[in-house]
Amino acid sequence: MTTLRLILGDQLNAAHSWFRSPRPDVLYVMMEVRSETDYVRHHAQKVLAIFAAMRAFAAALQAAGHRVRYLKIGDTDNRQSFAANLALVAGECGATRFERMEADEWRVEGLLDESAQALALPHEVFSSEHFLAERAELARRFTAKVPRMEFFYRDMRRRHRILLDAEDSPVGGVWNFDAQNREKWPGDPPAPEWPWAGHDLTALWGEITAAGVETIGAPHAGRVRWPLTRREARAGLARFIEHALPWFGPYQDAMSTRSTTLFHSGLSFALNVKLLHPREVIDAAVAAWQLGKVELASCEGFVRQILGWREFVRGVYWARMPSYAQGNALDAHRPLPAWYWTGETKMNCLHHAVSQSLDSAYAHHIQRLMITGNFALLAGCDPDEVDAWYLGIYTDAFEWVEMPNTRGMSQFADGGVIASKPYAGAASYIGKQSDYCKTCTYDPKRRHGASGRPACPFNSLYWDFLLRHEARFARNPRMAMPYKAWAKMDEGERAATLAQAMDYLGKLDAL
Repeated sequence: MTTLRLILGDQLNAAHSWFRSPRPDVLYVMMEVRSETDYVRHHAQKVLAIFAAMRAFAAALQAAGHRVRYLKIGDTDNRQSFAANLALVAGECGATRFERMEADEWRVEGLLDESAQALALPHEVFSSEHFLAERAELARRFTAKVPRMEFFYRDMRRRHRILLDAEDSPVGGVWNFDAQNREKWPGDPPAPEWPWAGHDLTALWGEITAAGVETIGAPHAGRVRWPLTRREARAGLARFIEHALPWFGPYQDAMSTRSTTLFHSGLSFALNVKLLHPREVIDAAVAAWQLGKVELASCEGFVRQILGWREFVRGVYWARMPSYAQGNALDAHRPLPAWYWTGETKMNCLHHAVSQSLDSAYAHHIQRLMITGNFALLAGCDPDEVDAWYLGIYTDAFEWVEMPNTRGMSQFADGGVIASKPYAGAASYIGKQSDYCKTCTYDPKRRHGASGRPACPFNSLYWDFLLRHEARFARNPRMAMPYKAWAKMDEGERAATLAQAMDYLGKLDAL
């Protein structure tokens, strides 16, 4: 009598109840399969980091006395799909029962349901024991009307007793400190170094390329700088709390050519493959505030990202899939410019954000939202193409968290399920929050003009976007100000701005 248990590459939760003690009647199976490397073209470092973390996790289970069957990407008996490999291993071990954890992605959940049916064995699905809101709870809370993130966040604070006083009111008297957390980084205090040590994964990269897996981005296989074990992830959390969290609050919206991470944690990969639990991350931040090591604004701003936003987008994802993946509320159909895969654009903000992403498989959330995402929104790029780019290029990108952030928050393709207005911005915002505009080919203060330094494309495209979607947004109270500003411009200025936008839209690949 053998129970076969499947562990996916984003289920590396050593604290799961499955692993409390070894059982001779349980065989764990883990697999590197082409069905997962190929459904979208992933960054090389993403594939390397996930496979290496999976192998380290399997080795730790074996060292603890658990039975593990591990199929590597190049193994001759690897049939390269969940269903085929499960059938293979079930036959090998004479499995009489199949168990798995809930998959985080709709696509994978469907594949595993089909796989279980094909096995024709008694089977059971367990919680991943990772998230702070179980999927059944989310189903009750995310009904036909999705709650606004702010109210979901407040409710989660109350449910989990985080940053509350004795009367269940928020410590500090307010629920969030966003108004204090929008400063431009002047270069001091110095930003911490990249938080992760390098790993030599040259041999693994050889296996991946020999298997024919196609990737994007720089592999840097000799020095892959992502956490591969829980010990490394916890060490990274401690470094963040000590060296970056004190400054995270005021500079969380800042961007700079001088630092990749600034004061961001870089913990999202470790969280999303479950090397870290969100509660331990939150507790570490709160403890630092309680000890007087960080200001409340920085602590709360970070807690909001984990307890609020991360859990919230998962709720939206499971409430609205599979139709959410087809949303295109703004009827956007332009191809994503070719330089999203090369970084070869004269717009310095996009050159930096895209090049950084290709080199390190990382960008922080404001770069993703207000640089790469903002441009795709203004240009009217197809959300399917935008989704595929975001899902592939970042190590932390798994569909449950990527799609609501991209299709919803960034592209407004969900028609306002997540955001009450589109996150569209012109060069003034980019200049306010970054140093990108100082050395750019384009003039951030110009909307149009053929002579001298050319006008920043974000400016004319911003106004063109507002005019294209005036019927949808003009009555939105949060967008009243830009429409009033447009109405006050003289007719010649408006015509020249829209003409400049049409010119840029006709040559996006050359910008």
